[in-house]
Amino acid sequence: MSQSMIRIAIALALLLALGHEAVAGPRAATPKLKELVTVTSEVVRIGDLVENAGPAASVPIFRAPDLGQTGSVPVQRIAEALRPHDLAGVDTDGLSEVVVTRLSRVITSKDISERIARAIAGQYGFGEAQNIAVVFDRDIRVMHVEATVTADLMVTRMNADPRTGRFDIAFELPGSAMSRRLPLRFTGTAREMIEIATLTRPLRQGETIKGSDVTIERRPRVEAGTDGVSPEQAIGMAVRQPMRAGQAVRMNDLMKPVAVQRNEPVTIVYQMPGILLSVRGKAVEAGSVGDIVSVVNVQSNRTVQATVTAPGRVTVAAATPIVAAAAPADSAEPTAGITQ
Repeated sequence: MSQSMIRIAIALALLLALGHEAVAGPRAATPKLKELVTVTSEVVRIGDLVENAGPAASVPIFRAPDLGQTGSVPVQRIAEALRPHDLAGVDTDGLSEVVVTRLSRVITSKDISERIARAIAGQYGFGEAQNIAVVFDRDIRVMHVEATVTADLMVTRMNADPRTGRFDIAFELPGSAMSRRLPLRFTGTAREMIEIATLTRPLRQGETIKGSDVTIERRPRVEAGTDGVSPEQAIGMAVRQPMRAGQAVRMNDLMKPVAVQRNEPVTIVYQMPGILLSVRGKAVEAGSVGDIVSVVNVQSNRTVQATVTAPGRVTVAAATPIVAAAAPADSAEPTAGITQ
């Protein structure tokens, strides 16, 4: 027997050994019902509901839920819809219903606010978009459009009043049929916001601001004015007039803390290398650290100009002629008076 005849005989033996299934090819996978289904179109097709649906997969059999909505279909209804398409033997896996969700792109009031801010940024006296706060005249409900639409909202008309911040703006969404049925015209007010120091508690006139007295808040620029300050600028300063909690702090509200009050007893200090002399005095006027004020030497009853160096303490410049009456040169607090 030739080699070719031997090979043919071996092939026939293998076919007989493998049986009929080897000749017919692999068995098609069994169609199986899905439990959770998501769709993007207006219809639900057989392939959306059934795995391994074969040629019938593209056949539409149900209307899809509204955009962004979820519904359920009883398995019995699905079986009835599949019967004309030779899919009666679908494996239901014990399910009683199939849940179907129609995907959507969600547009929220936040999305609209951000888009309006970007539209007016740099115009009508407004600054950067992230600093613009938008308040609508009416509540904006969540809107759903086709999940496949990725374009940005496009401005078709816009009016804004730079004095009041009032706006009237309309959009369209390229590529979306659903958006044509949505209310995409909005009115409201836009305000530029800035970070500014505000008070956490009421302060009396002249009271010094501590770190715990101020916090940062975002306020409309028109409310803060052009002289708003940061907490770092406010801390350590005193307020010129009484201020309430929550009030924005402006530069004009601040002054240096008063270290010496008018008619307050003070210590007058004369200092030069190797000598430190002091005498009791009385302030003729109030002043902050660094201010030059008039003070009276209560022993000589003469008025001198002195620099406020600390609460209740002033220093006379070295050039001012002062005569010490029998005071030790190294005494920090002599008992003898100083006359001028």
